[in-house]
Amino acid sequence: MAVATASRTGHLGQSSGLMADTQQAGDSRIPLVSHIITDDDLGLNQGTKHQPVNLKRVIKLLTDPHSMMLYDRHIHALQRIVRHYQKGFPMKELVQVFKILNVCADRVDSQPLYEQPIVDILRLCALPYLKEKSSDELIYEQIVIESVSQLGYLMRIPSDTVRKQICVTLKEFYHEASTAQDVQKHKPSSMAYNRRMVEQSDISETLIKSMALLENNLDLKLQVLSVLQDYSKESEKNCNQMLRADGARRLCSRLTDPDPSGQLLFRSVDVLWNLLEFGDKQAVSDQLNNITCIGQLRDAFVFQLTQGYSHYDRQLRNDLMVIANTVAALSPEAPFVETGFVKQLTLFATFQEVKSHNPLVKQLKLMTNHEDFELKKLLFNILVLLSRDPTVIAILSEGHLLLALFSFVRANDKQVAPREWTTAQFEELQLQSMVSLCTLCPLMPEDYMTCQGSTRLLLLLEWCVGPDSFGGQGNSFFGTSGRGNKKAQMRQCLRLMRSVVSTEDEMVLQDLADQGAINQLLGVLNTAFIKVADECDTVEIEMQADILFILSCLCDGDMHRKELFGVQGVDMVVRYLKTDTKLINSGLGHHKLLLAAIDCTWCAIVGCYVTEDYFLEKEGVFLLIDLLEVCPKNMHNLIMGCLLDLCENPKTINHVLTWRGQDSSSAAHLFCHIWRKEETEIGCKRDAHGAISDVTKPLMGHIQEERGTVSLPAKCPSQAIVDVSENMRAKIYSIFCKIGFTDLPGLTVEDHVTLVIIEKYLDFKMGEVWTETMKELEVENVRPVTPDAEAMEAISRAIDERAQIVASTQSELLEAQHNQDILDEQEFYAEIRENHRQKEKTLADFADYVARTSNYSLLKAAKERQEISIGASRVQPKYREADNFHDTKLHNLKTTVFSGKQVKVENSLGLSRTDTDLAPYDPGDLPSTDRQLIKHLTI
Repeated sequence: MAVATASRTGHLGQSSGLMADTQQAGDSRIPLVSHIITDDDLGLNQGTKHQPVNLKRVIKLLTDPHSMMLYDRHIHALQRIVRHYQKGFPMKELVQVFKILNVCADRVDSQPLYEQPIVDILRLCALPYLKEKSSDELIYEQIVIESVSQLGYLMRIPSDTVRKQICVTLKEFYHEASTAQDVQKHKPSSMAYNRRMVEQSDISETLIKSMALLENNLDLKLQVLSVLQDYSKESEKNCNQMLRADGARRLCSRLTDPDPSGQLLFRSVDVLWNLLEFGDKQAVSDQLNNITCIGQLRDAFVFQLTQGYSHYDRQLRNDLMVIANTVAALSPEAPFVETGFVKQLTLFATFQEVKSHNPLVKQLKLMTNHEDFELKKLLFNILVLLSRDPTVIAILSEGHLLLALFSFVRANDKQVAPREWTTAQFEELQLQSMVSLCTLCPLMPEDYMTCQGSTRLLLLLEWCVGPDSFGGQGNSFFGTSGRGNKKAQMRQCLRLMRSVVSTEDEMVLQDLADQGAINQLLGVLNTAFIKVADECDTVEIEMQADILFILSCLCDGDMHRKELFGVQGVDMVVRYLKTDTKLINSGLGHHKLLLAAIDCTWCAIVGCYVTEDYFLEKEGVFLLIDLLEVCPKNMHNLIMGCLLDLCENPKTINHVLTWRGQDSSSAAHLFCHIWRKEETEIGCKRDAHGAISDVTKPLMGHIQEERGTVSLPAKCPSQAIVDVSENMRAKIYSIFCKIGFTDLPGLTVEDHVTLVIIEKYLDFKMGEVWTETMKELEVENVRPVTPDAEAMEAISRAIDERAQIVASTQSELLEAQHNQDILDEQEFYAEIRENHRQKEKTLADFADYVARTSNYSLLKAAKERQEISIGASRVQPKYREADNFHDTKLHNLKTTVFSGKQVKVENSLGLSRTDTDLAPYDPGDLPSTDRQLIKHLTI
């Protein structure tokens, strides 16, 4: 029974193992699917199914010698292509498509029946190309670029229909597709991709070149211009391609071709505008810089100005003027004079203000609309640009341009006539007129005097600071900070005066002075600009600097005008010299204001004894040296020059010597410090102490040394002479010649070392010039005659000896300083030793004091020693030996100190007082107690 049970158990185990293996095998199997259901089977695909055509067979049909003459079959095959690709061409088939187009294009001349199939295929090329995968755009990118270029090459086909279709195709390809392209398994390319392909192709350049084939076909030319308009908008690459094909010149040279519709001029100007805006402006200007293009611009502008009356005509006219302005700005040599354009522009700019009988302006009127207003400003601007050509000045003078511009230099009227410019327009024209006059007046001084320019400017300036209320609009480009005030007018008026006086024309300066400009400008500074410097804005600071510059130009070199400047002017200049130097780096222009004040001091005060003396009374020299101490280096040269000329007045010397700066430094010390900084910058060879390290080149800097000796004509200054004006060493030497080289206060040893070089500056400079002369003779292989050679040799020896003497003097000064430093060091250490001895003595005295106070025998001994010492120090008079001599010593006193002469009485009764007044004395109120009189000894 046990066996049977065991056998059954074994069979059960085997069967369970087989079942487990079967289950494991079933889990590892992958079920097989005998069919796949696609989107086509379910009908989920949307759009037309793409039915490709074997284009290679079509190409073979067209090119095979045996089938070349089968025109019917050719047309049938081409029509079949058109039917199958109604939704566009796939990118991968573009090569075959354009090969077919090129084959057909070559046969159009002999077989016109190919024309319509070409047009149909080109119509399909306007659709975005189809891609099967997203990567097709990258894979077929070069093919697409070449295909777009091929569209331009097809302009060679002598068929108006084909050419028009090419233009239509190119326009539609550049914009969004008008028809939906629903093709199964295909997606159209994006508009951004199409535009990028157009930019990378050379289609724009090809279209420009193709215009040479369309000279007599206005409709086609307009079609091509329409395409160029689209391609040139916001595309720098397309614009540069057009410029490479000389597009600007080609378009501008045909501006005035006959065109009843007027589209040729409009579209050409639009393309030129886009080329200027998005392309290379200089390239456009260079292409338009010829007589043909400037003449076309002139004719088109004159026609639009005289014959155009609509808003569109005025805008087109202004666009032409902007193009002319750009050419004038970028190409100063453009033939505006040769074409007569300058004369006509002057006429159009001045005919309203200056009456003319020219038939061009007989019926011409400029209204107050925005376009005519902009034209007026453009005319002023281009004439200013053209004034850079000297030949233009005579034409502008003949056209009375300055008179027309000065008609705006007047007070602004609140009431305006119906046909005059509005208040805002007049203000803007007024400001631009003054800006234009800033350029033109220095070029035309005679016209300026004829127009009484000085009187007009001073009257306008008087109105600007007057009480009349005026609210400026501040709309102009030149109207900064002019909103609600007259600042803009005053700013431009002062700028105009500055440009006029900067010419240094004595006739103009005298006219301004005779009109009372000096007193008027001083009054403006003292009344209109009374705010603290740190409260002024940029415009106000600029105007103050301009006034100071104008005063400098008016007073420079004229004693009478300096006297007119007078005390009032000196007070004003001193006020500006006290400007806080911390404001120099504020960025508002205070550095310009301070420079203008120093320049005004130099030009309007120095040289006149009356103003100089008052300037010295106001401590002006102190202010100048204060500025020299704290101002940046680029201001030092002007201050030093002003101080040098002031030192011609003997009273100035004491002011210079009296001045004290930071850390009580003297002016001589400051000048030596500036000298050392100058030599450091130019690279003079000096040792660590500032002494001469190369006696053969005591003044030469590294730049002068690197350039070496160069043979120059006699009229050209050499390096040694140029060095005098390039740094301030000559000015510092001249100032020391005035104040002296000895007995100068506040100098250190380093200053004395520097002063030795300064004292011999002129000798060193003369030696440097002679050395340079001798080297030039060597370079030119010129041998001087014997007496000259001996003289030069003697000069060379004298120069070397002088340098050696200076170097030895500097060595002696440094050695003396070194010895003095050693003595000072020894004295310092002696003082330290003495301090230590005093400390030891103090400790010993304290120990002796403790011993005396703690040991009575020591105290007695000390007392005896003291008495012996006192007795030894006294003179022994005979009266001490007398019988009635009274000794003042207190023998029972046990102290070793001397008694004082004062006696202090202490209250031992314990009474205290709180009242301030003394109470009446009453002996009965006192307690019955013993009163003691105590004598205190002072130690």
